[in-house]
Amino acid sequence: MTNARSRNSAATRGDEHSLAPLLAIIGSDGAGKTTLASYLCAALQEEGATYSYLGLGSGTMGLKIQAWPFIGPMLARRLTAKAKQARTRGERIPGPFTALTIYGFATVRMHRFKKTQAMRECAAVVICDRYPQLEVPGFYDGPGLSAARPNGPFTAWLARRELKLYESMVRVRPTVIIRLNIDAQTAYARKPDHDLTLIKQKTAITPRLCFNGARIVEIDATLPLSDVQAQCLQVALQVISNHQANQAAMSTMPDP
Repeated sequence: MTNARSRNSAATRGDEHSLAPLLAIIGSDGAGKTTLASYLCAALQEEGATYSYLGLGSGTMGLKIQAWPFIGPMLARRLTAKAKQARTRGERIPGPFTALTIYGFATVRMHRFKKTQAMRECAAVVICDRYPQLEVPGFYDGPGLSAARPNGPFTAWLARRELKLYESMVRVRPTVIIRLNIDAQTAYARKPDHDLTLIKQKTAITPRLCFNGARIVEIDATLPLSDVQAQCLQVALQVISNHQANQAAMSTMPDP
């Protein structure tokens, strides 16, 4: 129990000396987060890189539901409408079932987050696809129940519990965040099956996210993929080099 508490405390402080560095990649749909994260893990395989996904996969799930025969398109439209209502300020969260579903997604993200922190104890570097944030509730990996108004005491209770989950995740700052900047039209051209309105919102919000003061490296995601990969690989190699230097310096320090 004591060891677990110590590890959690170190992670909360963002103690780079006791845990492997965490490099998180964020950006709008179409910016290339997953493609880039997969590339970095492959390129840094010999260095001991590990991949972690902190998204929910809800967009992909919606596309799969839409492909169901007969009821798929209707069900997908209904679910999309409820999700949009839940993430819109001034609206009401549409009922306890929707609130429970959104809260369930938050617990899934928390489970993945804990696994990511555990990876930092044995990997050389963790490459994280997406990262939770608190600045923009309702979407973009933020709390899903903090934008619209709760519809009753049970929904309000779920919203409070969900917010606490996100607060605990956001307290852990990544070593470095790679922010993939892209305009809405380019992103939509890459993801034409996505909602253009939502993509516009995400591309507008991306530059404003601070991730609790974490160090952020800006990357122009409209550049050719090879250029983006080369820039991000250089960032990752520098992160690994800095961590190794810190570890070496600590190993030469006399015990207190």
